[in-house]
Amino acid sequence: MNTVLVSLLVNSGILLALGAALYAAPSPLLNPHAVPFGVRVPPDKADAPEVSEQRRRYRALLLPATLIVTVAALAIGAVLDSVAVGGVAAVVLCVIAATLWLSAHRALARAKERGNWYENVRQGVVMDTSLRTDPVRLPWAWTIPSVVVIVVTAVAGAIVYPRLPEMLALPERSSSGTVYREITTTFWTAYSLVFAQILLTAAVIGTVAAVLRARADLDVSRPRSSAAQHRRYLSVTARSLLGVAALLNLMLLGLSGMMWSDSRSGAVLTLVIGVPTLAAVAVSVPLVRMGPGGSRLALENGDGSGGTGGSGGSDEGTGLVPRDDDRHWYGAGVVYVNADDPAILVPRRVGVGWTVNVGNPRFLIISAAVLAIAAGATVVSVTVR
Repeated sequence: MNTVLVSLLVNSGILLALGAALYAAPSPLLNPHAVPFGVRVPPDKADAPEVSEQRRRYRALLLPATLIVTVAALAIGAVLDSVAVGGVAAVVLCVIAATLWLSAHRALARAKERGNWYENVRQGVVMDTSLRTDPVRLPWAWTIPSVVVIVVTAVAGAIVYPRLPEMLALPERSSSGTVYREITTTFWTAYSLVFAQILLTAAVIGTVAAVLRARADLDVSRPRSSAAQHRRYLSVTARSLLGVAALLNLMLLGLSGMMWSDSRSGAVLTLVIGVPTLAAVAVSVPLVRMGPGGSRLALENGDGSGGTGGSGGSDEGTGLVPRDDDRHWYGAGVVYVNADDPAILVPRRVGVGWTVNVGNPRFLIISAAVLAIAAGATVVSVTVR
């Protein structure tokens, strides 16, 4: 296929997909309903005219920007015959979206302050102590697929290791496409992707364990049904993450096979990477469909009938609204800093999932340890080369 055409297709695909994701970013489907653009507001103000206006403005400006950046990237990519242009254009598009998001965040913060939106409301917080005394258990059975894939990869490596050539080829992405970097065959290089599988699995298990112990963002107006909803959300999230880990391990198994057999087929590489990646995306879809914190999960009412997240449940409304805690959030609602909060992981304000409490001393210690391990791994990698 013509390389210019390939560059055009790759660049347009990257930018259009990214543009669509950024366009949908302010949607309540992808963010907590009462935290538009990272600003905490009372639930009855979540769809206020000021909020709707900022969503409309964000999208009205982002759409033409996406088209302009995409057209410019396609033109430059055709001239330079490089897919790297798409990456640069993607960064530019993200910067534009971040600028528009920050502008909307500041406008809503001013509107909330001028309108005294929290003046006549009862604020409160709620916690479910049973999430500590009787937490959602880590589903160890869902780690079995990852372990099986690792064992299969290790056994296959042990069989082929004596017959491996003196040099191994690892596929890498570059501005000109996929290239293969040759490295000297040693035990460490031959089993490098097996070690990656082990580290990946351990990291996901650790992440799941941390998520199951993370602070819950419960609905103060309906605490009992919200707690039940949160438990279901944690259970589905844990299984989904462990399923994604197994699929990524399967991809590393395929890459190991290509490295050991010295296969440089583009079609095989596409299948080895593409199929597990698409499957991982499919497994992750429930995480998005559940909404932030599982807000769209169906619940059971007290009579056993089904209910909808946010409106169902057997407990009656308390009349409270979530406490205004904007003072602990920075970067338009992206960064959480609170040294008085013992939680390391807290629910995200922007997007789905969790973020770290940068002000927690334990997080700083863990970060330093991770950086030290990464630096050591880099030194070992350079030495092996």
